[in-house]
Amino acid sequence: MQLTSVKEEKDLGVYIMDNLKTSLQCTKASSKAMSVMRLIKRNFKSIDIEEFNLPVLYKAYIRPHLEYCIQVWLPYLKKDTECLEQVQRRATKLVGSLRKKPYEVRLKALQLTTLEKRRLRGDLIETYKIVTNKENIESALFFQLADTGHDLRGHSLKLAQPRNTGRVRRVFFSQRVLVDWNRLPQHVVDAP
Repeated sequence: MQLTSVKEEKDLGVYIMDNLKTSLQCTKASSKAMSVMRLIKRNFKSIDIEEFNLPVLYKAYIRPHLEYCIQVWLPYLKKDTECLEQVQRRATKLVGSLRKKPYEVRLKALQLTTLEKRRLRGDLIETYKIVTNKENIESALFFQLADTGHDLRGHSLKLAQPRNTGRVRRVFFSQRVLVDWNRLPQHVVDAP
């Protein structure tokens, strides 16, 4: 049996392209989120801050489209991250009293963070679960503990950083999280 070559494949709701770029997934995710946002805008004549912060609107219906399986397909091109962030920018403008204010002010008023910060937080949480064996995954498949020897800096669960020559390899979950994980203080790594 001969395998056919395809440019893109959808598996468990994630689009994988033959060049491993995430542009198609970002476009599809933002398109779905925008359609939900248009539906919300049509059905609510005015939205105030209290209504907007309810999980029923943004956190439950729009953001999940932007973050579904994000550890697998994290956008690494600037145009892709902007494509996703643009959806949140527009969503924060649904609140009439904040529409004319800058994006950062809207985020603070709505108690939200940028999607980039949420992705980093999600990566670090997933790393914590894998390294401390809270996930049913063998941590050696993703990470190798660094030989700290007599190094007194950092925390006790530092991870080894192998050299990467490929550009695409650097954005894989097991590689991109290493620097940020190794920078964490000991009390954060020891947290339950």
